[in-house]
Amino acid sequence: MTPTIEASRHASARVLPPLQIGPMTVDTPVVLAPMAGVTNRAFRTLCREAGASGGEHPGLYVAEMVTSRALVERNAEALRIVTFGADETPRSAQVYGVDPATVGAAVRIIASEDRADHVDLNFGCPVPKVTRKGGGGALPWKRQLFTDIVRAAVDAAAPYGVPVTIKMREGIDDDHLTYLEAGTIAEGLGVAAVALHARTVAQHYSGEARWPSIARLKEAVTSVPVLGNGDIWSADDALRMVAETGADGVVVGRGCQGRPWLFADLAAAFHGQTVRVQPTLREVADTIYRHGELMIEYYDGDEHKGVRDLRKHMAWYLKGYAVGGEARHALALVSTLAELRELLDALGDAPYPGKDAEGQRGRAGTPKTPHLPYGWLDSRDLDPAWEEKLREAELSVSGG
Repeated sequence: MTPTIEASRHASARVLPPLQIGPMTVDTPVVLAPMAGVTNRAFRTLCREAGASGGEHPGLYVAEMVTSRALVERNAEALRIVTFGADETPRSAQVYGVDPATVGAAVRIIASEDRADHVDLNFGCPVPKVTRKGGGGALPWKRQLFTDIVRAAVDAAAPYGVPVTIKMREGIDDDHLTYLEAGTIAEGLGVAAVALHARTVAQHYSGEARWPSIARLKEAVTSVPVLGNGDIWSADDALRMVAETGADGVVVGRGCQGRPWLFADLAAAFHGQTVRVQPTLREVADTIYRHGELMIEYYDGDEHKGVRDLRKHMAWYLKGYAVGGEARHALALVSTLAELRELLDALGDAPYPGKDAEGQRGRAGTPKTPHLPYGWLDSRDLDPAWEEKLREAELSVSGG
């Protein structure tokens, strides 16, 4: 897509220095958050291309979360998730697990087989199917289990020079906050960075992210970068977050859904430029079509599977644009590339709709009572009887 831009290209002083993640230097301190069903190789390609003006390594673009058990068992879909394009560098994978030995083995597979240059550990997923078994955002409550998992991952990756980072939430709810303790534990164990989604599991994706928590984490974790996540819908939001919290970089999730060009805005903003992408409807349509082509390539030429997987992105891409309900409905049911081209061509063109195309997108909803194992909150220690049950949390390939 050739971007339509506004304002000036005049560059001022760089807003933040490059992000140092272990041995890796990331020129633009921006991370694409791993999102299940979204951040596959096709979407990462669009985001990386958009952010390419940000230097040789313009950000980290993290693959979908994959469970450690699935990797150890050589599950085909798990291996697909951690398969990167030839031009992807650095390659970032996110691993989820609840058993230290299995997490260590999975990280060792990634590192020893040169499948990725960076591994992130998921301690923030709020999805009930994960938290009800003690995983994701629920896990740091069990401090020794958290410690053992992080240590296993760091130790497995260290011989290969692969940095390990963690991404977490504030805690389970306001009465069970864990982020400061977890951050300092992880720092002491040798992680290369700590990222915080400034919400609790109970908040899910509702309300506003509580950026002051990122500032508090930055005060507690002093020897490695601290990254902030939550409610970054624009480049200006990212600049405001680092100004208010002192974060060393930002993690962007829902804000880029249907807007891969947000990474062009972020690259410009962090390099002191005011350029912003404002695509016309035709430019959005061209991006959707390219996304479709990349999806088919990702699924080894399976056109039906690739185009079908694209459907979820349609509402995000068209947010704010004057596209009628009938056309939106047809695009949400598209099944072939030829049909996609025909439907997109029929949209015509229209200018960028401004703020209507920006702002919140993706999951939101209301606060939710966390789904936890029975008695999970009774103690910070893990009952040995739960150890086998916790391993069941690794049965699916990707947990959301």
